[in-house]
Amino acid sequence: MKQEQSYGGLDRFRILAAVLVIAIHTSPLGSYSADADFFLTRILARVAVPFFFMVTGQFVLCPQFFSSGSKAGSVRRPFGQCAGGGEPRAIWNYLGKLAFIYGISIALYLPLGIYAGHYRGLTLAKALQMLIFEGTFYHLWYFPACMLGVLLVTFLGRFLGLKGTLFVSGALYVTGLLGDSYYGAVQRIPAMTSVYDLIFQISPHTRNGLFFAPLFLSLGSVLGGKSRKAQNGLGESGKRTGQDAGGKGILWLLSCFFLSVVLMAEEGFLLRGLGFPRHDSMYVFLVPVMIFLYEILLSGKSRPMRHLRTVSTWVYILHPAVIVVVRRAAGIMHKTGLLVDNSLIHYAAVTVLSITAAILISRFEDLIKGGRTPGTGGSESKDGKRARAWIELDRKALSGNVEALRAMLPASCALMPAVKADAYGHGAVLIARELNRLGVEAFCVASAGEGEALRRKGVRGEILVLGYTDPSQFDLLHRCRLTQTIVDYPYAEKLNGYGKKLHVHIGVDTGMHRLGIGYEQRERIGKIFEMKNLEVDGLFTHLCTSDGEALKEQSFTDLQAKRFYAVADDLERSGYSCPKLHLQSSYGILNYPHLAEDYARAGIALYGVLSTREDTGRWKEILRPVLSLKARVACVRRLNCGETAGYGMAFTAQRDMEIATITVGYGDGLPRCLSAGRGFVLINGRKAPVVGRICMDQTIVDVSKIPDVKSGDVAVVIGKSGDEEITAGDLAEWAGTISNEILSRMGARLERVMV
Repeated sequence: MKQEQSYGGLDRFRILAAVLVIAIHTSPLGSYSADADFFLTRILARVAVPFFFMVTGQFVLCPQFFSSGSKAGSVRRPFGQCAGGGEPRAIWNYLGKLAFIYGISIALYLPLGIYAGHYRGLTLAKALQMLIFEGTFYHLWYFPACMLGVLLVTFLGRFLGLKGTLFVSGALYVTGLLGDSYYGAVQRIPAMTSVYDLIFQISPHTRNGLFFAPLFLSLGSVLGGKSRKAQNGLGESGKRTGQDAGGKGILWLLSCFFLSVVLMAEEGFLLRGLGFPRHDSMYVFLVPVMIFLYEILLSGKSRPMRHLRTVSTWVYILHPAVIVVVRRAAGIMHKTGLLVDNSLIHYAAVTVLSITAAILISRFEDLIKGGRTPGTGGSESKDGKRARAWIELDRKALSGNVEALRAMLPASCALMPAVKADAYGHGAVLIARELNRLGVEAFCVASAGEGEALRRKGVRGEILVLGYTDPSQFDLLHRCRLTQTIVDYPYAEKLNGYGKKLHVHIGVDTGMHRLGIGYEQRERIGKIFEMKNLEVDGLFTHLCTSDGEALKEQSFTDLQAKRFYAVADDLERSGYSCPKLHLQSSYGILNYPHLAEDYARAGIALYGVLSTREDTGRWKEILRPVLSLKARVACVRRLNCGETAGYGMAFTAQRDMEIATITVGYGDGLPRCLSAGRGFVLINGRKAPVVGRICMDQTIVDVSKIPDVKSGDVAVVIGKSGDEEITAGDLAEWAGTISNEILSRMGARLERVMV
């Protein structure tokens, strides 16, 4: 059964959370009812920041490194399962991005802060306090809080594990709670007052990355992992159950959520009446409110809306500046009574302008990122018009295929596109850069050289080398941060003997008998986890009959999956942290979506093509071909009846006819076996059969039935012309092979252009 991504609810709630943050800073109902405004801004709106922390916990944090039991550092167990990230590289990359955003925000608000006098009498100690805890402008505290919280939870996860991290995070939250909404109770105990006086010398508030963020970051990682298991039909042990592991109905979750909100409201109003709050960001019942809210958002099945992530971030960053703009504009227009004094209209104006500005910035970012980048194969022409023969890559088709494949998988399963063989002839760098822009952060290649070429062109993310790398190139693996497949146990020993830390995925042979350690050699697989120079990041197998529909083929795929999961379960029972798992390639995604794990190695399907014309046709409403191969008509001439054309006089005209020479041949990947009328090209929307033998650089075609063909016209070898289309599957069928081979043979001298 097709599984939809269920994280669209999170993306949509991001905007609501950002709008709630605006409400906190504008008090929309202040002109009408103090109690109503308190309920909105000091109770309901307090879900916004914890929500952002929880999303970070799910998609960035997966603190899976901590010591346990036996040999120190040799046994590692998972803290929780996350949709992405969790590795040291991913965490540091995230922190770098967040620090960059924080730096931009500081620069943006520095003039405003200076004008408002925020930095008068600023000392070094105060500056450090602002940078680490409070933010340099009132709303910017979130960024250092998130960074500090991520570092703290990662540290705790490494040494304390899941329960220990949750316990310490909970204790820190209680400590922060007593310095926040419950501070009035603390003031009645002199000893505690002294402790908090010391805390407040370090940070003016406890709603920071030390006391506030860690608990919600941890909860986000745990709930995200539970959602992943539920979507994949996994029980708590990690075994397949075929059932929803969550077991909670949406009505039950909604009931618990609303009850928790009522209790938090009672708590908030009671504390206000007692005069306890020093600040009011933290409540006891905020924790269950966030747990139930997050589970509700994860329970829906809606497609992700990635652009909302950028928009919500910019709304959060920009809204204080927009508040200033609205107030200044209201003063200039003499509309202060309407646009400022009326709190609801003021809130609406700030919200609309903030969202509008955020959308404009988001679109500008997309425009900048969407620039052309050259591929590895051949050079890139701006429009292909000067090329003798070229490949056009449809950017929208690629993006649509990425979204379609993601929609077939749970959101916890990330795409790991196969960009080997120059991305199946499409141009590896060109494709990988575009996929980076679409949020893809993992790739697989055939060789270390292919991985190095991607790194040299700035491709980000994990790059898994699926094939053998000679020991003479182990330095290349280390230097280019490539992840190597372990093809057998002796090879693992060679990698470990290199002496430097290398990242690896263990290939498990479950029946294809090509590469990998036999599934029955579980003890040997476990020993690899103990090799001091190998960082085991993944475990995978290859399903060799996932493209077949026969009962025998389906049974063998099921057997392979059963063998693979037995290995993973045995590793877990033996105390080894089972790393990221992946079984599926293209046909596995399409035919066995329930086998989705952490990665899916999308290959030919990513490019909108399948191995045969029949299979391609079956999925043509969902997957669109990315590649078109085109060439020029070099010249047109008359061939009289009885005259021959091409090498070996293999073709003799049976009538007077018009022939054209097009500038593509078997040196560009056009199969020579399509000579003598077995193949066609399209010119002016009509088929032109191949005449005689295909040459290395040129091909002769019959254009007798196509009017007005002239030098410089475009001949379509793969793609559409008018109402006609030739697919890679067509060429493969005519040539007696598969689409994969046709595409992978596309020559390096072909120019590639993204359109």
